[in-house]
Amino acid sequence: MTVPSGLDRAGRAAVRRILEHPKFEVLPLKNVLDQVRWLPDGATVSITASPTKTLEDTMDVAAELRLRGFQVVPHLSARMTHDKRHLAALLGRMEQLEMSRVFLVGGDAPQRGIFPDAYSLLLAMDDLGHHLTEIGVTSYPEGHAVISDDKLRQALHDKQPFASYLTTQMCFDAEAIGDFVSGCRADGITLPVRIGIPGVADRLKLIQISTRIGVGQSVRFLSKHRGLVTKFIKPGGYAPEDLLEGLAPLADDPAAAIVGVHIYTFNQCETTERWRQEYLATL
Repeated sequence: MTVPSGLDRAGRAAVRRILEHPKFEVLPLKNVLDQVRWLPDGATVSITASPTKTLEDTMDVAAELRLRGFQVVPHLSARMTHDKRHLAALLGRMEQLEMSRVFLVGGDAPQRGIFPDAYSLLLAMDDLGHHLTEIGVTSYPEGHAVISDDKLRQALHDKQPFASYLTTQMCFDAEAIGDFVSGCRADGITLPVRIGIPGVADRLKLIQISTRIGVGQSVRFLSKHRGLVTKFIKPGGYAPEDLLEGLAPLADDPAAAIVGVHIYTFNQCETTERWRQEYLATL
């Protein structure tokens, strides 16, 4: 891997800063425990809420990773949470396992209970009371397949008083991410940002994972991430150096409040972490 030619010293420092301590997202699939052994000791690992599984499955993986010394951030999906009793049980288990961080999503699963979205879940959590010290929420630099931009913007305003930071859904366009963050700041959204970037997975591995998470979920995923087919599913896979280098000015801007990256690993932790370490060595 060659030294980035398009970055000055400040740009390299900015990219290094956001890439040195990422949050790694994994899926609660059978290979997850084998794959996380490639991640750094004590790394922060975010465990998704798969529509084909339950939130208890997510918590089971989180508990195992916690025992292995990782800093875990389980996802809670509003549409997979049945009611306030179910929510209280999940929060209680997290407290018992000394997990103080969570990431909230609306979720793509059919609604299984009383919560239609992350904001309603946040209100219920506030009403119940909880021990959590950090709550992350989602954001969409390129919009959402079925939710209007106006509603997405209002949702961020609604969630801001309860949230600690926002994470952007995976996007391959540095300019779109920059415009989104600038728009948030102009609109009064002050939450720190973790930028969602793809890890490194080859075409065969991604197809295998897609079949595990379900055809319908895969179609929804692809519809929400423009450019994924041409930029990610290709021979040799995709390496996100160009995206990170395009994000350097944003990462270097204190007003943007970019605190790090959220790496969507697709459970390809070995290839993703090898790429990260090799790329950091060039900065």
